[in-house]
Amino acid sequence: MTYPKLSARILKCVAALPLRDGMRVLEIGCGPGVAARAVARRIGNGFVLAIDRSQKAIDLAVRGSADEIAAGLLQFRTVSAENFTLVAGEAKFDLAFAMRVGALDGRHPEAGQKAITCLRSVLVPGGKLYVDTGDPWDVVRF
Repeated sequence: MTYPKLSARILKCVAALPLRDGMRVLEIGCGPGVAARAVARRIGNGFVLAIDRSQKAIDLAVRGSADEIAAGLLQFRTVSAENFTLVAGEAKFDLAFAMRVGALDGRHPEAGQKAITCLRSVLVPGGKLYVDTGDPWDVVRF
C-alpha cells in the first residue's frame, strides 16, 4: 500500500517514541490514523490500538488502514481517553501517546484528570504516556 506523506510534526513525534519490536502501543486521539499506521510499521510483530472520541475519525482511520488491520497489527475503537478501559482479556499497553489531545495537553484539566486515572489502569507497571508538547513529548510515568 502507498501511504500518504507524514507531516513533519508527526514524523518528529513518531521518531521520538522509544518503540521496539513486539510492543503494545495505545494512541489516544488518533484522528485519521496516520501516526498509528506509522507506529505499527515500526514495532514489527507488536500491536497498536488507536482510539478517538469521534466516530467520523475512526471511520477514516479504518478506511486507510486495511492492510494493518488485516495483518492484526492495528485496531481502532471509538472512545474518549477519559472513558477508555480494557475489554475482557485484553493485555495492558507498554506505552501510550497523544498528539494534540485537549484532555491531556492542559486545555481540559478536568477531563485530563479522568483520562490519567483511566490510562494508569491500562498501562503496564512502569508504562509511559507521551503527550505532544511540541518538544515533542512530555512523559508521564505510571
